Amino acid sequence: MTTLNGKTLFITGASRGIGRAIACRAARDGANIVIAAKSEKEHPKLPGTISSVAREIEQAGGKALPIKTDIRDEAQVSAAVDQAVAHFGGIDILVNNASAIYLAGTLDTPMKRFDLMFDVNVRGTYLCSQACLPHLLRSGRAKILNLAPPPNLDPKWFKEHVAYTIAKYGMSLCVLGMAREFADSGLSVSALWPRTVIATAAIQMLGDFVRPEQCRHPEIVADAAHLILSAADQRYNGQFMIDED
Repeated sequence: MTTLNGKTLFITGASRGIGRAIACRAARDGANIVIAAKSEKEHPKLPGTISSVAREIEQAGGKALPIKTDIRDEAQVSAAVDQAVAHFGGIDILVNNASAIYLAGTLDTPMKRFDLMFDVNVRGTYLCSQACLPHLLRSGRAKILNLAPPPNLDPKWFKEHVAYTIAKYGMSLCVLGMAREFADSGLSVSALWPRTVIATAAIQMLGDFVRPEQCRHPEIVADAAHLILSAADQRYNGQFMIDED
């Protein structure tokens, strides 16, 4: 697979940021994009909706199916997958991009924030993978790509925001397990992570945690994702890639 032309991608959180960039890059190949996200109406501080991205995808040469989806809700995820399969005939690629972030220490992280990160990052990733897998396995040479960091037990990655790190590592562990579990099926499961902070609207809302001069644009991640997703074999199965590599 050197192009994504005609392939169907189910991308969570694709209404803005990195998910949107990955969707638009795939659209340039002529891919079918399922935009599974909650953003049905414009947010004053977070521009982008499933409808606005659908228009961008169509303009770029792809086909779009926007579906309002809360990936914490099993019924909504199941319905979105069914709708995607009915519309495009199957699913070839799942991109687990949706993620919740709250960068604070243990004493400053309310349990509602902890629960949100685990519900979206860990449970949502597992749920979407589980729901898409029957269709991915029928696709042949299908792929799952999680936006997740390489597992690293150096305490420096936990010290400032232990809850967020644990939640993101949950996505990473899904890669380790599923890559081995489904290796013989032809499915490739891998992860991609930016070398440095990506300048999305959600990240910019974190305030002092982000320095604009240290940020890069989502398109660099999208280009890396395209390289991984368009590979014709399982060379990236079980691998954790950094965007600039």
